[in-house]
Amino acid sequence: MTRLLFALFLSFFIPAAAGQTFPARPVTLLVTFPAGGPTDIAGRALAEATSKYLGQPVVVENRPGATGTLGAAALVNAKPDGYTVSMIPITVLRLPHMENVAFDPMKDIRYVMGVSGYVFAVIVRADAPWKTMADLVAAAKASPEKISYGSHGIGGSVHLATEELSAAQGVKFNHIPFKGSADMLTAMLGGHLDVAVDSTGAVPHVAAGKARVLAVLTEKRTPVWPDVPTLTELGYGIVSTSPYGIGVPAATPPAVVKALHDAFRKGLEDPIHTQTLAKYNQPVWYLSTEDYTKWAREQYEKERKIINSLGLAKKK
Repeated sequence: MTRLLFALFLSFFIPAAAGQTFPARPVTLLVTFPAGGPTDIAGRALAEATSKYLGQPVVVENRPGATGTLGAAALVNAKPDGYTVSMIPITVLRLPHMENVAFDPMKDIRYVMGVSGYVFAVIVRADAPWKTMADLVAAAKASPEKISYGSHGIGGSVHLATEELSAAQGVKFNHIPFKGSADMLTAMLGGHLDVAVDSTGAVPHVAAGKARVLAVLTEKRTPVWPDVPTLTELGYGIVSTSPYGIGVPAATPPAVVKALHDAFRKGLEDPIHTQTLAKYNQPVWYLSTEDYTKWAREQYEKERKIINSLGLAKKK
């Protein structure tokens, strides 16, 4: 009788206790862009804030390269135990249509939560000869492929938007891909790159008078640069945003996914994170696990159509 009671005790209480043990050690957040850029800074703020609510440290590990998709590739071989979380930029849903990658975004990833996005802008040095977008486009027409522009990598949102603009205006720029904002802005400010089509990592440089913003790629003007026109206002008809969220290996248990979601959502809304987003002109883009998963599936199909229309689809 004693053994039976003990067995019943184990059957009822051990599973419950085991389910409460997550997390029992630090969680790693893979940030898919280099250290020092706005995504890295925002990611570290999110990790710091989330640590308060998760009950364990969230440790950032940078995985730059491959247009921000190395985190998704790492999830394929990571244990589905919740201890490896990755940023998921929109390129994770785009690049598989362009080239062979080591992951399937519809099978290998569990989409936990939407986080934020970027305000892209056309940025030049303060001493650059181009005062407006019209000046830049005219110069590019006069000197094809002589003016260089930087992006966050082939297939990234910036790359596609700039190529769309170039095709519409009949101009050719010299595209130079970078791993992230920090390297791109360093090259531009150092005179090694003419134009940075970058995210909000340029905010401090513009405020310091080292750089000038010619236009933003958002639908509406941004509060940080209220005097800077959008490309749509200027008649170019280009709008580009690039939301990102966080994901885990697809086989991660639902209870663990919920624990991560709940802690990261509190971290998302914590002043440590929101003030960092505001500093770099990034909006909050919260989506629940269900909504983010639905958005990812729909966006994956949208990206397929965009890539096909631009003639960039991989050859089968």
